[in-house]
Amino acid sequence: MVTFEEIKNNEVIKTYIREADESLKAIGYTEHSFAHAGIVANNVGYILKTLGYSERYVDVAKIAAYLHDIGNLINRIEHSQSGAIMAFRILSELGMDAEEIATIITAIGNHDEGTGAPVNSAAAALILADKSDVRRSRVRERNIPAFDIHDRVNYSVASSKLTVDAEKKEVYLCLVIETEYSSVMEYFEIFLDRMLLCRKAATALGLEFHFKVNGQVLL
Repeated sequence: MVTFEEIKNNEVIKTYIREADESLKAIGYTEHSFAHAGIVANNVGYILKTLGYSERYVDVAKIAAYLHDIGNLINRIEHSQSGAIMAFRILSELGMDAEEIATIITAIGNHDEGTGAPVNSAAAALILADKSDVRRSRVRERNIPAFDIHDRVNYSVASSKLTVDAEKKEVYLCLVIETEYSSVMEYFEIFLDRMLLCRKAATALGLEFHFKVNGQVLL
C-alpha cells in the first residue's frame, strides 16, 4: 500500500516538485513548491476527514494533492493533464492499486480552472484546497513597487483559512486582505474563475460555498 508519507519522502518526487517550481520561478509565477504542496494536502485531508471519508480515501486524496502541480515541470500550459500522466507513471512503478491511481490522476487532471471539473470527491477537495492557498509567503519578488497583479493580490492576504461545517453543509474561505497592497476587486479580477470552480467543487461535496473577506460574506 502506497502511503502519503511514502510519497512525501520519495526523493524522485522531491526532485520533480523542486524543479517544477524552478521552472515557474523562471517565468515569474508565485511559489508552487513544498510549502504549497503541503498546505494543499493538509487542507484536502481536513476537508475529507471532516466530511467523514475513510482514512484510506483521505490518504489517497492527499497524495493527489501533493503531486497536483508536478506537471509544471513539463510546461505551465495544460500542467494538470501532464501532471496526471507523470503521476500515473510514478505510482504505477511504485505498485499502487489501479483504482487508487485512477482516483489520483483524475483529481490531478481536473484541478485547474481552465479545464477542470469536480468529477470525484478527491478532485473537489483538491480544487477547494488549491484555490484557497493565497498568502503573502508565496510572493517571490521582494521589491513591492515591482509587483504585478498576482504578487499584489497574494501579498495583500494577511490570512487565509478554509473552514468546513459538516453539520450545516457549508464551506467558508475566509481571507483578511490588507487593501493598501491590493483591492478586493483585484482579487476577483484574477481569481473569479477559481471562486466559481470552488462553488462547483463544494456542491459536488454536498456543501454550499461561501467567500468571506475582512469579515464580510461576498459569495
